[in-house]
Amino acid sequence: MSASEKMKAQIEQVAGKAVRKAAHAMGKDGLAAKGAALETRGKARHAKEKGKDKFR
Repeated sequence: MSASEKMKAQIEQVAGKAVRKAAHAMGKDGLAAKGAALETRGKARHAKEKGKDKFR
């Protein structure tokens, strides 16, 4: 996994989790959903890069 893609995946996961938790605490369900989507996108990016490493 390239270092830049690994870092992007980690940043998306952390940022998504932070947004989701903060929005949930404030009662903003729409924003919480966007944070959850960002977190999921980071996890998907991580899984994609792991899969690419297996074929190298």
